[in-house]
Amino acid sequence: MNKAGLVDAVQEVLGGTKVQAEQAVETFIGGIVNELKKGGEVSIAGLGIFTVKQRAARTARNPRTGEMVQVKAMKVPKFRAAKALKEAVK
Repeated sequence: MNKAGLVDAVQEVLGGTKVQAEQAVETFIGGIVNELKKGGEVSIAGLGIFTVKQRAARTARNPRTGEMVQVKAMKVPKFRAAKALKEAVK
């Protein structure tokens, strides 16, 4: 399922227009993104926890040329699945 499929599913459950369903999905995603930008954490019961992790600077190898390159330290999003989600997927 992609974003359009999610919009269709929301519209089917809530009714209303497709535009309203898309706004609901955008608001949900935007809320998660904004909280992660601030360095916060988003916990959704039954789904999981979205966090931001600091990745240290490192030396990597370009697979095409074999040249060693420096990779800067960066923040990356991380997701930990809830126990309920893990059980549902089994």
